[in-house]
Formats: sequence, structure tokens, C-alpha cells
Amino acid sequence: MKEKFFGGLLVFLGACSFGVLSSIVKTAYKSGYTLGQVTGVQCFLGMIILWGIHFLVKTLNKSKVTMANKTPLTKKWQVCAVGIFPGLVGICYYQCVQLVPASIAIILLMQYLWISVIIDFVIFKNKPTPIQLVTVVTIIVGSSLAAGIFNQAIELNLTGCFFGFLAALMYSLFITTSSNIGNELPKLEKSALMITGACIVTFVIFPPLFFFELSIDDKIYQLGFLLALLGTVLPPFLFSVGMPKIGISLSAILSAAELPVAVTCSYFYLRESVYINQWIGVVIILFAIALPNLKHLKK
Repeated sequence: MKEKFFGGLLVFLGACSFGVLSSIVKTAYKSGYTLGQVTGVQCFLGMIILWGIHFLVKTLNKSKVTMANKTPLTKKWQVCAVGIFPGLVGICYYQCVQLVPASIAIILLMQYLWISVIIDFVIFKNKPTPIQLVTVVTIIVGSSLAAGIFNQAIELNLTGCFFGFLAALMYSLFITTSSNIGNELPKLEKSALMITGACIVTFVIFPPLFFFELSIDDKIYQLGFLLALLGTVLPPFLFSVGMPKIGISLSAILSAAELPVAVTCSYFYLRESVYINQWIGVVIILFAIALPNLKHLKK
């Protein structure tokens, strides 16, 4: 029981880490930093941290022969290429955060839940089950409320909404590809390769010339370190340790903590307006996430 509680706590903390990212990004924008600077510094620091940890662990365990030593270089390049998707997720999501309230940006990103069902059907020909269809409809209804579509006091930026949906699409593609590529690699090396791919695509879109304009003690490095730690390093580690202890079903429910944490941070920290119908929408989305897993949990 203690082991399950500890595993559940780790998954919950990993989800909470994701949830605070939008508030940190909003803080960076208010400090005068640009989208390219925020995403570039986060990816670069995340890449340095992950490769540093990887080589440290590899040095400590160099006497052991692992599958990583036998993995073809082409496989590693494929994993690195998959990193394009999380790189694009970061760019699109942070652009969305710049244009709409953080509480709405996270709702738009959560649309990956039903987009993934469509991708699974179109690419892998897996027909959605009745419970999945109910879940999709519930998520759409909850999202409509949570995004304030029916609230005249909220003016939605269409460009921001477009980037939010684009982030959700990229995240769905990332889930689909990452779950099928590079599973023979150690989790730490796979994460490092992916963030390298994300860093490359970020620097292609936003050339890192801003590094020459920033001083070493610039505030963006502090914020970037937080973004890298909470968005790139900690969650994958916490999920990889916690999820095997509690199973996929409970993990899916606990990882949804990202949504209420993001909305709560936007309300208390950013002082954004969050109306009662939006909170109801958040609850409906959480119910939709839990719905497909209740049967497995009961078993």
C-alpha cells in the first residue's frame, strides 16, 4: 500500500509540474522576453541537464553492458527526429499562452485527448469504443464551458486558439510516435535524444542569436531553468518511476492534475478571471478523463 501511495504521489507531482508551466511563461512575457527566448532557453537548458545526467549515470554504470550500446545509430536518429513534435508543442503552446489566458490555453492543449482517438482511428484503423466516443463528447462539452465560449465576458483570440489546437495536434502526434519508436533505449537516453530534437527544431525556427544579447545573470536563465526542470526533466522521471507502481489507469487519472493546477495557478498567481462555468467545465473534463479508467480501477 505504501509503495502504491508513493507511486501515485510521484505521478501527481509530475502532473503538477506540467501545470505550473503556463504561469511561469506568462511571467517571462511580462518581464519582456520573447517566445523565441523562452522556448530556446528552456530547450537548451533541458538538453544540457538531461545529457549531463545521462553521462553521469553511464559513467557510474560503465561496467554494465546495456542495450543502448547495441542500438543502431539510425534508431537514435529516429528518436531524435521524434523530438520535433515536443519542440513544436512548446512553440505553439507558449504562443497560445501569449495570446489567451493561461486557464484557457491549458484547456486548448487538453484537446489532444480526443485528437489522439481520431489519429488512432485514421492511422492504425482502431475503431473507437463506445466509452471512448462518450469520453470525446464529454471532453468537447467540458472544454466549451471551460474555455468560456458561452461567456460574453471572455473575448477569445482566434489566433491564440489556433495555436492552442495546433499544440494539441502536435502533442497527439508526439504521443503516437514516441510510444512506437525507441522503446529499446533506456528512458533517460531516449528523453535526452528527444529534447535534442526539440532543441534543434526550436533553433531552426528561432535562431539562438539572442544568447549573445543576454547576460549570464539574466532573469530568463532563472525562468528557463524552472521551465526545463518542471517541464523537461522532472515529469518524465517521476512518471517513469511512479506509473509502474500504480498502473496505467490510475496514472491517467492522476496525470490529469495538470489541468486544475494550471487553472488554479492562473487564478491565484496570475490573477486571471476564472468564472464558475469554467470551473464546471474543468470538472467535466476531469470526469471524462477518469471515465474510461473507472472499470479497470474497479477490477
